[in-house]
Amino acid sequence: MNKSSMKMGERLKGKGQEIIHKIAQLESICGQDVGRGIQPLVEATRGGLLKTAHSIAQHPAPHVAIMTGFFLPYTNPPAPETDGPIGCALLAAGLSRVGIPVRIITDSLCFRTVKVAVQAAGVTAEIPFDIVPVETTKNQQAVASLLKLWESLETPISHLISIERPGPSHDGIVRNMRGQDITAYTAPLHLLFASKNIITVGIGDGGNELGMGKIPQDVIRQHIRHGEKIACIVSCDYLIVCGVSNWGATGLLTALSLLRPDWKLAILSGLNSETEFYILESIVKHGPAVDGIKGVPSLSVDNLPFEYHAHIMKVATQLI
Repeated sequence: MNKSSMKMGERLKGKGQEIIHKIAQLESICGQDVGRGIQPLVEATRGGLLKTAHSIAQHPAPHVAIMTGFFLPYTNPPAPETDGPIGCALLAAGLSRVGIPVRIITDSLCFRTVKVAVQAAGVTAEIPFDIVPVETTKNQQAVASLLKLWESLETPISHLISIERPGPSHDGIVRNMRGQDITAYTAPLHLLFASKNIITVGIGDGGNELGMGKIPQDVIRQHIRHGEKIACIVSCDYLIVCGVSNWGATGLLTALSLLRPDWKLAILSGLNSETEFYILESIVKHGPAVDGIKGVPSLSVDNLPFEYHAHIMKVATQLI
């Protein structure tokens, strides 16, 4: 155990219950239902935020890969949705500011939007992008090559975090929230979750995202619209269910600030609604990106006006 981990252990002994309580509050703030009926999913994964944050905060050499990008072929125009890239960018920027190396993983249809988001987050370090083609003749080979690349890195990937990335259901088909087949527009990045040497984390809000296989499928089938069709079967080590997936990144960064006060100033310097709005504005204008529920370019996420997301950001960060 390194010195930072030892210090964190000492803090948890002294202020442990207070920190645990605040992170539980964070989980409730970020897990509030916005009309999808996700509360049973939130309850089934209670404690996932603390476990994820603790896993990163105590790791002797964290190296985090962040995966995102949910391409919607039936919107106008066809584009990635605004949920996911924003959280990915905030998380990548926050981790980079505390010195944790980061990689971004997405597919060829989502790359431009995710790249714009990361740039808008003000990341100054050169973050590597791993891009997997959507074309079925190339993508599985690309995933295998990517895992080999990760294994050869001087500092191995310790954590793979997926934010609002769709995954296959019981029949192998990837579907959106309406139950429509989007497999042909989604590279099989879920295969990366099969690695035994990486701690996998899923962040999602609807049941069809990577990591949701950790929840019993009956829970998703019973409480989520089209749940019997869309429930993702890919599991993970830790799962965070949120009202909006972007909120999971806010919750995770805030939880890390509580566990590691020495990271607090660096994390909070870019974790605010002004930065979040600039990322949203940038991806809608230059991505392009669309609201996943409205199906058109909009300065909103999941049909919620930005003011709603700014409120979640404010309430979450006030807990520090």
